[in-house]
Amino acid sequence: MAEEKKFNKTKYQNEFIAKAYDRINLTVPKGKKDIIKDYAAGKGESVNSFLNRAIDEAMERDKPT
Repeated sequence: MAEEKKFNKTKYQNEFIAKAYDRINLTVPKGKKDIIKDYAAGKGESVNSFLNRAIDEAMERDKPT
């Protein structure tokens, strides 16, 4: 009997992320991660979306005129 291949959702997502996104590791002082998580949650955002928004806003603000 042929072994039935099951769809591996996690593997599929990881492969898609590897193709579509770059990864940046961020190191913060102890305790700051919880502050960032709480702040983002208070704004209705994930930590990832908050950090992306903060980076985009800072880059737009600091753009040479």
